[in-house]
Amino acid sequence: MEQEQRADILLVEDNPADIELTRESLDEARILSNLHVARDGVEAMTFLNQEPPQEDAPIPDLILLDLNLPKKDGREVLRECKEDEELRKLPIVVLTSSQAEADIARAYDLHANSYVVKPVELSEFVEIMKRIGGFWLRVVKLPDEQLS
Repeated sequence: MEQEQRADILLVEDNPADIELTRESLDEARILSNLHVARDGVEAMTFLNQEPPQEDAPIPDLILLDLNLPKKDGREVLRECKEDEELRKLPIVVLTSSQAEADIARAYDLHANSYVVKPVELSEFVEIMKRIGGFWLRVVKLPDEQLS
């Protein structure tokens, strides 16, 4: 993805404070993005599958996925995405407060592309967003084919 283009990022997060922190961190990290938010796992899958009322939702360039969500948790979202022929190539970064070894192992068993523990400090969160954005949106080469 070229640096001038705005990346479509899907943030799957139910905590309003973490949503705002992510938005501010992406801005401060100068990651050009359209941040789309799904507040639970069901909403995330509706967005990703472009189901009503999300028929016009873009296929995201990156998914930032919390594990502990209402309705359908992040593990289920991760499993469904990686089992789906159309969605499996999307990079999914688990971005969560859980440091539990079981959660880390399970996320990688479900083929998460990376697992990042949310830092508490704003400056650390900004640095993490710089690294995630720089790596997944500027360094990594992903297939050019449109996923739809």
